[in-house]
Parts: sequence; structure tokens; C-alpha cells
Amino acid sequence: MDPLDLREEIPVLDEVTYLNTGAASPAPTSVVDAATDEIERQQHVAPAAEGAYPALFETFEETRARVAEFLGADTDEIALTQSTADGISRVATALPWQEGDVVVRTDCEHSAGVLPWQRLRDTQGIEVRVLETEAGRIDREQATELLSDADLLCLSSITWNYGTRLPVAELTGIAHDAGARVLVDAVQSPGQVDVDVGEWGADFVVGAGHKWLCGPWGAGFLYVADEATDALVPERVGYRSVTDPEGDGYEFSAGAKRLEIGTTSPAPYAGLQAAMDAIDSIGIETVEGRIERLTDRLKEGIDDDRLLSPREYESGLVTIAADDPAATVSRLADADVTIRSIPSPAAVRVSVHVYNTDEDIDALCEVL
Repeated sequence: MDPLDLREEIPVLDEVTYLNTGAASPAPTSVVDAATDEIERQQHVAPAAEGAYPALFETFEETRARVAEFLGADTDEIALTQSTADGISRVATALPWQEGDVVVRTDCEHSAGVLPWQRLRDTQGIEVRVLETEAGRIDREQATELLSDADLLCLSSITWNYGTRLPVAELTGIAHDAGARVLVDAVQSPGQVDVDVGEWGADFVVGAGHKWLCGPWGAGFLYVADEATDALVPERVGYRSVTDPEGDGYEFSAGAKRLEIGTTSPAPYAGLQAAMDAIDSIGIETVEGRIERLTDRLKEGIDDDRLLSPREYESGLVTIAADDPAATVSRLADADVTIRSIPSPAAVRVSVHVYNTDEDIDALCEVL
């Protein structure tokens, strides 16, 4: 598929210059059709055929395998979730915390990677340390010091507020050397850059389909490395968590499935499969190359004192200083250009994806 073919599949792009994929992307018709077809199959076909639950489980397992393939993981290392925040919370509540345990997070984490640790600080007495960055840049010596006696490192693969790529594999190595596990919020990566969780070496990786994958809401995913599975003892349990839900007592599933609970709609997961197929049909190298070219075009029109993201390409997220970010977003919306404001730094953020065009960038620059 050509990037412009994907654009043609997203009708809303005829109505607005959409540059907010880092928050959520509109889905192409193939994704919407896949989700819709799955609802029809579940409600109109399966009850008279294989049965509603067998059809449901089939979609879950197909999606698990598809996500594993997309991330370079084994199928039993994938749990299906509803969102990134959901995935982080499932890990956070399944680890065996003790008072005084230490979690290190960066100062560039989304609230999904902040709130669970605040809650555990209040309920379990853990210590939360913040690894300060310089506009999304990590000081390795400071990281090593903070992680020296830590139990978990939480970091993003691409920072949501600056668009910088964090050195996940290197920081994972530092954390593991100190005896800490690593949880990666990767939601800004799949769909815009190549992801191989094996290269990162992290214990847990979370993501969702409604951003750069151009998938539907409600389809999240969680990678749990095989060697990290036994450390997870979920607080919640359901028939999808255990080996035999009808047995006397229960035993958690051996893999990441132990973090799944019960019945949920298969439609978002069918849509997620179609979304991954669409990205693969374009090719991740083509996706990244186009994003790089378009972000370069955007940055050419931004002075150094306003550009808060790196001038050299790192991702499709471009953060720009603004005196009144909310008013700037509103003014651009009046001109049918969609971006968003962010709180830290107080700025506006532009998200450039493969379906965007030179004309989109020029329209933004004209009113920015």
C-alpha cells in the first residue's frame, strides 16, 4: 500500500488537517470494517455456528499471535488489554511490593506511567524517584545512581512531550545490572518506528492501537518476558487468567495471559489486526522515512528558540513553544488544523504520520 492509499481510506482527512496522531489517530475504513464485521460475526453468525465464546477466543488468540509477530515476541508473552494505562496498572498491581521498594521513573512519563506509582506509594509505602531529563535527554550517570538500589524502572520508548527516543536497551542494561526490572511505555512507537522487544531486553512493554497504528480504541497489548512472568501475582483473577477455571482451586496461566480477566469485546482486537496489516503493507521503513521528511519540512519553519523537540529527526512528535498553548490550539482548530497542547513543557505538540502530506505541513505553518 502507498501512504496516499492509506490517506484515501481515512475520510475525515478530507475535512481537517489532522496532526494529532500522538493522542489518537482516525482509523482507515479497512480497520473500521474489520471491527464492524467482527461484531456482526459475534452477534449474527457465531451463535448458530461455532458458538459465541469459541468465536471470541479465536479472535483473542489470532490477535495475540499478530501482536507477537509485530513486536518480535513469542505468543505466550502477550496479554491483551484495553489501553496503555490498563497494561501499566496490571503490571503495577501484580508485582509483590514491600514497604521501601523503589520505583524510578523519568520526568517525561505520561500520567499512565505516573499515577500507579503514586498510588503504590500511598498504599504500599514504596519510594518513587524521578529521573530528571534535559528536554528528554537522559544523564547516564544520574540514571545509574538512582537505579543502584531500585526495584523497577518505568520509562517511555519515545517521550510524549518532546518526541525524543530514550536509550531503552542501554537503560534496561543499567537497571538489570542493579537488580531492577524494567517497564516500557511504548505506545508512541509501534506504527511509526520498528519495534523489536527482544532488542530492548525489557521485562514489560505496554502499548495500544489507537495512536500510530491507526487502530480502534480499546485494543491494548502487554508484553511480559518469559523470565519475568513468575514475578507477577495478579490481584484480580478471572477465567482467562487461569489454567482451569472450572477446577478445584486455581493456577495462574504460565504466560502473560495470567494478566487477562474475562469477557470483553473482540471488535477492537479484530480492528487492531487490520491496522497492523495496513502498516505492514506500507512497510515500516517507508513509514519512518516519510515521517522524517515531513517533520524536517515542518522544523525548517520553526526558529531554534521555539523548537523544543530535537532539530534532528527522532520521531513524528514535534513540540513547539507557544505563549498560550490552549489558545493556539483553538485558533488552529478554527482553521481546520488539529494539534494539541501539553502541560509540561507548556507548549503545543504536532504529530506527523505517514498519511500526512506536504500540503498538511504547509497549512499548519501558514496558521501557526
